[in-house]
Amino acid sequence: MSQDKEFFTTFFSIMGGLAVFAIILVIIALNLTSEVSDYKPDEIVIENIKPVGEVYIAGESEPPAGSAVAPAETVAVADSGAAAAPKSGEEVYKSNCMACHATGAAGAPKTGDAAAWAPRIAAGKDSMLANATKGLNAMPPMGLCMSCSQDELQGAIDYMLDQSQ
Repeated sequence: MSQDKEFFTTFFSIMGGLAVFAIILVIIALNLTSEVSDYKPDEIVIENIKPVGEVYIAGESEPPAGSAVAPAETVAVADSGAAAAPKSGEEVYKSNCMACHATGAAGAPKTGDAAAWAPRIAAGKDSMLANATKGLNAMPPMGLCMSCSQDELQGAIDYMLDQSQ
């Protein structure tokens, strides 16, 4: 019987201590949250989802206040300047073709592998340009160089052929 009494005394002492600890935690939490009474979730959400910028279309809308939009005559002069010089075959190869043709990825003939290029050379440069333009097997159209002209693509093909013969 004395063991039961001792057990209950210990048990209730521990439970009482935990209850006091829980009350202290609640008081601390209430004090901390009272300091955040300026919290306005709607304003924060609106601030987080607002657009970063605005689109200005010359002649259709007014530029946003305080923007650094160039006057129309400055834009016209900039647009009438010389077009960018065409890229060399080597530049096109290094920026667009090399990823697959240097490694043979997805079955691409490796640059420098004359045996792999022989059937393509036999088909002719026009066929190779058509394949490069339209895409073939795993190669996407234009080799993903959407800004390349036909001459630039032909230059890249010529570069690869020069390296592969």
